[in-house]
Amino acid sequence: MSETPKARAVGFNHVALEVGDIDEALAFYGRLFRFELRGKGENSAFIDLGDQFLALQKGRRQAADEGRHFGLVVTDKEAVRQALVAAGVELLPGRFLDFLDPWGNRIEIVGYDNIQFTKAPHVLRGMGLGHLEKNDAAVAELAAKGMAPE
Repeated sequence: MSETPKARAVGFNHVALEVGDIDEALAFYGRLFRFELRGKGENSAFIDLGDQFLALQKGRRQAADEGRHFGLVVTDKEAVRQALVAAGVELLPGRFLDFLDPWGNRIEIVGYDNIQFTKAPHVLRGMGLGHLEKNDAAVAELAAKGMAPE
């Protein structure tokens, strides 16, 4: 019996977060990050991340997330830490920069320079981020997989 062919998962197009109010969510995230809106409606908004996006959907119905989270890649992790503190957002304990948004979504902040995740050079240029580079540890991780930047 032959195995059914399987598609290979290659990345994320978007992450959707449930929030209580779209305008409040945009104001909250706007205090922490610079971003462009891809689109907005009465019950949803889409924050552009270049070739990906973050979808905000009105209607949070579940308890706050404890372990479940996603890692949001940023240009400057320390700038986000400062913005969180300035906004009065409690940082969660642990070795990572995690926080809960007002609707209980847990988000981990990850610096672009320090991880394998890589935007294609043309996408970075289109985002005005062509200057971003990886640190030596991230380059070594990529090289071990045959994916080192040229």
